[in-house]
Amino acid sequence: MQAKKGDAVQVHYTGKLEDGSVFDSSANREPLGFTLGDGNMIKGFDTAVDGMKLGDKVTVTIPAVEAYGERREDMMIDVPIAQVPADIKPEIGLSLTLQGGNGQPMPVTVVGVDAEKITLDANHQLAGKDLIFDIELVKVN
Repeated sequence: MQAKKGDAVQVHYTGKLEDGSVFDSSANREPLGFTLGDGNMIKGFDTAVDGMKLGDKVTVTIPAVEAYGERREDMMIDVPIAQVPADIKPEIGLSLTLQGGNGQPMPVTVVGVDAEKITLDANHQLAGKDLIFDIELVKVN
């Protein structure tokens, strides 16, 4: 059976960066289930699974533009130090969650701290990176 748009599929996968470090894997977990082509997966992953046959294994390199996009400078946010809540001790690498304009949570990372401001990076942590996935199609409905 070949996977096509609209199919409910399950895959096992390992996601790696170009240096070989693993950032995510379904190893020792249930396979990842999703509907092919419904927009809930990164474009390159969806494209890689489309057309696979049950039991197929592939390794694909997904360019940043088809993954989490390029890093964007407009996603860097400066916050005056006076506006930082007193219970937060800003330090580089600290992960925080802001409330976006539409009320959705927006994860950010502190990337700069000085006497006047902190700088937050709202880019996805994998933005600007090409991703390598080993994918095995284990179920098609």
